[in-house]
Amino acid sequence: MRPFWGIVYFIGLVYYIIVSARDVFIQCVNGKIDPVVMEIDTVLKRPVSMTILANSITLTPGTLTIDIFPEKQKLLVAVISPRSQKDVIPFEGWIKKMVED
Repeated sequence: MRPFWGIVYFIGLVYYIIVSARDVFIQCVNGKIDPVVMEIDTVLKRPVSMTILANSITLTPGTLTIDIFPEKQKLLVAVISPRSQKDVIPFEGWIKKMVED
C-alpha cells in the first residue's frame, strides 16, 4: 500500500462526496430523479481493492453498491440518475495505484 496514493484517494473521495451531495440536492429540488441499476466493469483484481471501490461508491451520495462479482470484475450499482461508468467510479485509478500497483 502506497501512502501517497492513499492521501490522494482520500482527498479525491472527500471532493466527490461534496460534489455529489450538491448534485443530488439539485436533482431532488428539480425533480430529475430517474433511478437505474448499472453493471460497472472494473480493472481492479484484488478483493480488497474492489471492496474499497464498492464502499467509496456507497459513500458518494446518489450511488449505492448492491453487489460485487470479483470473478467477473464487475459491480452492481444503483444510481439516482443515469450517468457514464467513468462518472460512477472516478477514484478507481487512485485505488489501483494505492493497493494493486
